[in-house]
Amino acid sequence: MRHAKHTFKIGRTGSHNRCLIANMLKSLVEHGRIETTITKAKELRRHADKLITLAKKNTLASRRLAIGRMMVRFNPLTPKEMKQAKQGDFSSYNGDRLVVNKLFGELRERFQSRKGGYTRIVKTGYSVGDQSPKCFIEYLQE
Repeated sequence: MRHAKHTFKIGRTGSHNRCLIANMLKSLVEHGRIETTITKAKELRRHADKLITLAKKNTLASRRLAIGRMMVRFNPLTPKEMKQAKQGDFSSYNGDRLVVNKLFGELRERFQSRKGGYTRIVKTGYSVGDQSPKCFIEYLQE
């Protein structure tokens, strides 16, 4: 029997769901607020709160887990780009590296004293094409 087995099935395969959540997590961390459907937002909230909890631990293992959950890709840097990065110029980094730095820097500091509930969902209306309920999911300003 499948009692109390939570699944996120909205007509996609498991791998598609994982990639969808990973991309939405990266966008949420990068922008702080994204617009999506209510079903996706409720599922994303579970993962986004766990991601902040990992960032608050701030260990190498938690950083690697967060990178794995967001499916971050690292492009290899040339020696010139590595030298620039060591001096503080991160313009050669792709967006994924900057997302990890923002998660373990700014967001970790913002939610350090908070015990949980790092996101909120604000309903906005309905989509023009298929009338699906839309909402914003955002990190709280603390």
